[in-house]
Parts: sequence; structure tokens; C-alpha cells
Amino acid sequence: MCGIAGELRRHGQSADEAVARRMIRAVHHRGPDASGVEVDGPVALAHARLSIIDLAGGVQPMASEDGRYRITFNGEIFNYVELRERLIARGRRFRTDSDTEVLLVAYEELGPDCVAELNGQWAFAVWDTKAKSLFLSRDRLGVRPIYYAETPSAFVFASEVRALLVHPDVGAEIDPRGIDQLLTIWAPIPPRTVFRDVRELPPGSSMRVDDTGVRTWRHWQADYSEVAMPASVDAAADDLLTLLTDAVRIRFRADVPVGGYLSGGLDSTVVTAIARKRLGVKLDTFSVGFEDGAFDETQYQNAAAEALGTHHASMRIGHGDIAGVFPDVVWHAERPMLRTAPAPLFLLSRFVHDSGYKVVLTGEGADEVLGGYDIFKEAKVRRFWAQQPDSVLRPKLLQRLYPYMPDLQKQPAAYLQGFFNARPEDLASPFFSHQPRWGMTARTKLFLSDAFKAELAGYDVYAELAETLPPAFASWDPFCQAQYLETEHLLPGYILATQGDRMAMAHAVEGRFPFLDHRVVSFAAKLPPRLKMRVLNEKFLLKHASAGLIPEVVRARSKQPYRAPGTASFYDAATGKARADWVSALTTPERLSQDGVFNPGAVTRLLAKAAKGQVTGTRDDMAVVAVLSTQLLADRFVNNFAGQMSHDRAA
Repeated sequence: MCGIAGELRRHGQSADEAVARRMIRAVHHRGPDASGVEVDGPVALAHARLSIIDLAGGVQPMASEDGRYRITFNGEIFNYVELRERLIARGRRFRTDSDTEVLLVAYEELGPDCVAELNGQWAFAVWDTKAKSLFLSRDRLGVRPIYYAETPSAFVFASEVRALLVHPDVGAEIDPRGIDQLLTIWAPIPPRTVFRDVRELPPGSSMRVDDTGVRTWRHWQADYSEVAMPASVDAAADDLLTLLTDAVRIRFRADVPVGGYLSGGLDSTVVTAIARKRLGVKLDTFSVGFEDGAFDETQYQNAAAEALGTHHASMRIGHGDIAGVFPDVVWHAERPMLRTAPAPLFLLSRFVHDSGYKVVLTGEGADEVLGGYDIFKEAKVRRFWAQQPDSVLRPKLLQRLYPYMPDLQKQPAAYLQGFFNARPEDLASPFFSHQPRWGMTARTKLFLSDAFKAELAGYDVYAELAETLPPAFASWDPFCQAQYLETEHLLPGYILATQGDRMAMAHAVEGRFPFLDHRVVSFAAKLPPRLKMRVLNEKFLLKHASAGLIPEVVRARSKQPYRAPGTASFYDAATGKARADWVSALTTPERLSQDGVFNPGAVTRLLAKAAKGQVTGTRDDMAVVAVLSTQLLADRFVNNFAGQMSHDRAA
């Protein structure tokens, strides 16, 4: 095998590109700039390390004691202490206190099957110098990413797309099918990305690369086939709380201070309460608030912080703040997006980093795992309505789900039935739960250029997605089917890829997610759906388990999804002007025509409405964000990649 193998992780703003260039020099020239790179013939491993465990353990990829195996690793193995003890009992010895060495020794002992022993969030690669084979693995839920490309002369991989784009044979051309998937189901379907030359290892997957080719397989997948009835609700709640407590406990393992995000919602408050009340850990917490009251949750954040006794710090976000950082948000997300929600989290991670923290615990994953999203309620109501499609009362239940969407409250039953697809014939679709959301999002594709649409002629994103479904999917409870779609696709492809991991690591902050501990996920997958959602009471079991643990004002509040201002972040309706120069510069008819993704006339009309404050519907709001973020992607990655890299290094 001839290739460059490198795990290139963000460490601040620009280490990825610098390490990539050192690797290329190391393989081709063996020059003096190749320091920090492990080289074995035509293969090179390197990484830029965010030191959290074993701060004195060095920065270069690690080799096994006999020199056969070399590992490069991004992430954390939270159960490395227990795993180390088991390996010592088997006669193994260690030179460091790092989880990296534990992972390497576990691979020596167990080979690719070692991933079954890991509790963590990881992307790692091991080069076997004897077998001349490369093994790569990504964690179960896809917290940590692995991108790769196969060129005529090399196999290259990295934690960031832009590290791959440094290689002269990896292009940055936008993939229409990747964009089509993102503008329908919110994220590309791995291994596809939004770049033609770049692929992504799916969550819970491993890969072997050798002279026979590339082979990929799943090492883990959530299974909803076997529902286990607990002895009682109280017993199930106790089991859940026990698992969560241990998940939080091991995620405090670090040689640096650990903080927490406190959003004011149920999930992050439960994590904080476990740390403070059950583990007795002193905790500093952080949050964002919004000047726009429709999005602000400060009162709940303050109530939780006061009740739990955390030292709490908050930052306030205005519309102009989002427009100001959005180019950097897209640069680090490495994909377009449909909402501005990642931008406040980008600012929050900078605030956390400036406060001296490298690690934060958050509540991500609880909605997917324990049934918290409105889409789960919506699907239940739609199934209930589809059984009596002529009912006048049943569609009114939909209006109760979205009190924060006033326009929806005014719509007649005929509109609701058309929009929400509550017809008997719709029940047969494997994507019934997501049809309204995906159908609304897909209307953004009306703004694509004719040439771009022509490349998509005959392509069916739903058919491609259907091919990825597990064989047992059709036999699962409909509630579990919806959970699978959220956990398998939206969670890694959108929540973590644009809001969680990427925005935190943009400022060298590592997010840790107790609800994504695979033990919690597997436990929840076997719960009867009615324990996750009792009628329309979301996350029923988590609420039951947290009674007396968290403030009642938080536990009893209605579900409020995390949102941020959309179109208003980019246009000031009072003046009719863009809030940042880049907004206007990247959306002129000439620029839109040059980049070729969108129809200049249609976009110009849309943005004229936006400038006047006339974009009120969710569909057009998402279209504005999609257009602006895609134009930023084209500008930063396709048109000016070298210049953006230089700017990033200078920053």
C-alpha cells in the first residue's frame, strides 16, 4: 500500500493544515520539517494533540513496545483505567498513564475486536508494520469524525476535510448528491460528504486498508428489536440514573478542569445535578442567552445554577454576533447548514476556552435516546389522525405541539393534513415520522440552479437512505424507527457535526456527552416506547428519574428546542441592509452564477424579502441560511482555500 495516513485533529485554529503539510514532506522528502511525524516507508502518521489526559505523555503518535504497531488517536477512552487493569492482569505492562497506550495495547491483544471493550468517543488508526495494513475505527455514535480519500497514489485520512484538501490530488469540488442529501435530511449519508473526493467513515464503523483494497464494516449499531419490560417504572428509573451517574463519573477523568454547559433544559440540568449531588463534584457551568426574547432561556439557566450551586457564567448573543462569526462557523463545520444554531455554540466554546477550560459536559443525545423531540410526538399524533383522516379534533393536537410557532396555530385542518401527511397511505413509508420535516426542508432545493438540478436528474435520496436501513427496521415499533433515524443520521450528521464536536473543538474545547454512553443508549433502546413518551409527555422516564434531583421549574417546563435567530441574524429589517459585508458580497447575481449552485434570480428575490423582514416561514428561513452557508462553503473551500488557510494561520 502506498499512502499517507494521518490523524489530523483541530488544536486551536490551524494545526490540521500544518500537520498535513509536515506529513507530505515527511513521506516525499524526509525533510527537517517532518518532526512530529511517524514514518514507515511510504506511510506517515501524525496528529496535533489536545492534551487532556497524561499531559506529559508526548505529542507524537505512539509505537508499541516491539515497534510493530503505531497508533494515532483522537478522542478519549473513558474506561481506560479499568481496561488498563484488565490488561495488566493479562501480563501487559505500560510505559505511560495515557489512554492512548491502553488503546494501543488493547489492539495488540484483541485486534479490531478491541473496540467492543471501549467506552469513549474516538477516531483512531493503527498501522501494522508487519502485515502492512491500516486499521481505522470510529466510535459507536459518531462523536469523532474520520474523513478519507483514495487518490491514484495514496490513501489519506484525517479528522477534518481541510486537512485532506492539502493533498494535491484531493479536490474541493462540491458533490451535488451530498448537497441534495443535506437539503433533504439535513446531512449527507456516509460515506458521502458534500465534496466529491472526500468520504466519511460512518459512525460505529471500522475499516481495514491493505494491498487487497479497502474494507468497511459496522462494529456497533443501536438495536431496538428486543424490548425488555422492567419490573416497574421506579426500577427502570433507578437503573437509568445508575447508568447515567457512572457515565458522568468516568467523563470527569481528566488532568485539566472540567466544566459543563447548562442550557436551562432538562438534559444538561440532569447532568449537572448528577455531578453536584450524586458525585459531589464542584462544577463551573456556562450558557448562552439571546437578546431576542423568543429564543432566550436565561431564567431557567439561572434557576438551575442557583438550585444546584454552580459557579455560572453566561454570555448574551445578538443578531450581529451571529453574522459576524458565521463564516468561521461554516469553516469549522465544513458543510452548509439549515439553521444558525451552531453559531452561538461556537461563541460559547470560545468563551469557555478563554475561561480556562478544555473539557465540558453537555446534555446532547438525551432527546434521541430517551424520546424528547417534538418529531416523536408529531409522528404519534399523525398516526392517530391517519386512523380517522376526516376527524376535526385530532389535527388540533398538532397545534398543541408547537406553541412557539404562532403561524401554525392559525392553519385550518386541511392545511395541517396536507403538510403533515396524515393520510392512511403515508403509514407504509419507512420514513413516515420524518416526511413533513424532510418535505419542508427539500423545498429549499427549488432555489438550486438548472445546471445543478440537471446533475441530480433521476437521483432519489430516499432510495439511497432506504438501502442503509437495518434488516430488522420494518419490524421495530414506529417510535423506535423514528428514534433510529434521529440517532443514526441527524445526531452525528447534524447535531454533532455542526453544533457539538465541531463548534467546541474550533476553540480546543472537548465536549463529553454522558447520554451517548453506549450503555445508556443500549439500555434505552430496550425500553418500551411508552416509558420514553407517556402519551405526549416526552422523556417520561428521565423526568421520573430526576424528580427531587433537579429544580421542579426545569423538570416540569414544556419542551423548548434549542434555537437561534435565523434570517434576522443576517439582515436588519429596519435598515434593509445586511449585517455583514460578506452577506452581500457572496450573493450578488454574478457571484451566484459563478459558483453555480443556486439560481441567481430566485435567490435574489428570496434575499430581497429577507432584507425587508418579510421572511416569516420556517421554509424560507432555512433557505436563507442554506444559501448563505453554501456560498460560504464555496468561497472558503472551493474558490479561496489556500488564502483561507493563510488567513487561518495568521489568526
